[in-house]
Amino acid sequence: MKWKTYSNGLLLSFQFFTIVPIHRELPMDAAHLRAVLRMFPLFGLIRGLLYGGVFWALIEWSPLSDLGNAFLLWLLPIIWTGGLHLDGWIDTSDAFFSYRDRERRLEILKDSRVGAFGVLSLIILLAARFLFFYEIIAFGNSQLAFVVCLIPFYSQMTMGLLLNSTPPAKEEGLAYYFQKGKDSALLIRYSVWLIVIGAAIVLMSHALLPFLIFTAVTAVFFNFVRRSTMKHFGGITGDLLGASLEGVESILWMTLWLLVSIGMG
Repeated sequence: MKWKTYSNGLLLSFQFFTIVPIHRELPMDAAHLRAVLRMFPLFGLIRGLLYGGVFWALIEWSPLSDLGNAFLLWLLPIIWTGGLHLDGWIDTSDAFFSYRDRERRLEILKDSRVGAFGVLSLIILLAARFLFFYEIIAFGNSQLAFVVCLIPFYSQMTMGLLLNSTPPAKEEGLAYYFQKGKDSALLIRYSVWLIVIGAAIVLMSHALLPFLIFTAVTAVFFNFVRRSTMKHFGGITGDLLGASLEGVESILWMTLWLLVSIGMG
């Protein structure tokens, strides 16, 4: 695959999943969609470097209180994505907690209205994440920036693996369209990314234990989400992918919070 195809694939990720203005009409054929999936780890790493850099700067340079710094860090992912994945979290919560059959749940996913379960789950998600950010900043240190960089890296790979390995719940929508770029060797490619990034993180920060724990937590979460989506929805959709990304990032932030709380971060 040519370098230009890969660069376009990365730009497509920015175009679809961030507020970064990409004022170009990019090709959307199978080869470029495959490049999007292959470039997800790099896209996640770029986002991770942004989050880690802001985290480091807030601890080292910010004149604000820990509460103010936590609020700024809490806002960053929301601003970066324009709330795109939070919308998927809301819709998925409304559908899942409706306790209806599979067909009705898929209908609820498509409904633009927000229900009580969606509102409650969003409040819980954002409140929990704010707690994690505040205590990580209050009781951690700037060296944790290396670990923070890993969180979007893992979440983006989770999204890519779900797209690549889970059938679509319906033959329409974003997930179905992106699955035209399925890659039979994607797991191997992601494993290479994982080894390279893991080695770099360990050499630069000696954070071997957090790296291993994050890898294990992400693997467990991926398998749980894949089974759950198949059982309750019959496959993956764009909303379920967004909810999954928010879920794995929240779980990893919680993991880092627990490591900091017990003195291992």
